[in-house]
Amino acid sequence: MFGIAAVAISSASAAQPAAWPPKLVRIVVPFGAGSTPDIVGRVLADRLQARHPATSFVIENKPGAAGNIGTDTVAKATPDGATLGISIPGPLVINKMVFAKLPYDPEHDITPVTMLTRMPSVLVVPTSLGTASVAEFVAKVKADPRGLAYASIGAGSLSQLCMEAIAQKAGGSMVHIPYAGSPNAVTALIRGDVQAGCLPAISVAPQLAAGKLKILAVTTPQRSPFLPDVPTLKESGIEVESDAWNALIAPRGTSPELVAEINREFTDALADPAVIAKLKTQMILAEPSTPEALRQKIADEKRTWAEVIKAAGIEIR
Repeated sequence: MFGIAAVAISSASAAQPAAWPPKLVRIVVPFGAGSTPDIVGRVLADRLQARHPATSFVIENKPGAAGNIGTDTVAKATPDGATLGISIPGPLVINKMVFAKLPYDPEHDITPVTMLTRMPSVLVVPTSLGTASVAEFVAKVKADPRGLAYASIGAGSLSQLCMEAIAQKAGGSMVHIPYAGSPNAVTALIRGDVQAGCLPAISVAPQLAAGKLKILAVTTPQRSPFLPDVPTLKESGIEVESDAWNALIAPRGTSPELVAEINREFTDALADPAVIAKLKTQMILAEPSTPEALRQKIADEKRTWAEVIKAAGIEIR
């Protein structure tokens, strides 16, 4: 009887999810300080720290290789809940299709935990281009045999894919000019070095008052609450959606029970009014999800961007 009882107790204990958080949780951000994933990570780490004062929540920035270095760090970590990562469509969806080789496989080496946030990107042009709508912009793209130049925040980035998708839907072509981040791309637009860009709204909005830039559309499926008077690309006749989102990931092998517990903690943090308010100052919306919904999001976006990447011949070696 004792042996049977011991086995029953042991089995019941094994079925319980591991306690989370441990004494130290590092949240790996595969981009530099001040990036959107970094901002999101620090806001959430502060909230979790207040909830769990006995645990240290540490943001660890590991930029490089379009997010691949930091994401690989998460992929190769022990799946015990002590190492998590915040990532974006690049390392989780796009990079596998544009890089000749990755040090990790996003489909097999990463465990989706939850969507975290979403922020609008915008199709923006310099006012000197003389276009007031997406239709007028499309007409200029079609009429210019040399191809208008557009800015992106890097080769293979979501901003490049968005502009290539717009050009493909418009039935024309454009010339890609990559820049080292949104500030440089915005500066190029203001100077008139390039004629368009698909960039985070937060990087463009502060420049609108000067009258040198014009937002033609948001790239999200619905109008943004931050820019309610700006139409979506779909409303404007271009069937393109480009969500700029952040997600929480864990290493491969993280147990479903532990994933569920971490998901609950981050979902609760994202529901906190103070967290929501802080994110909104950066034009970021809290948008948690189930692990399954995040996995489906990744699969859906892979199908969406595969066609654009193939048609544009985007490749990084």
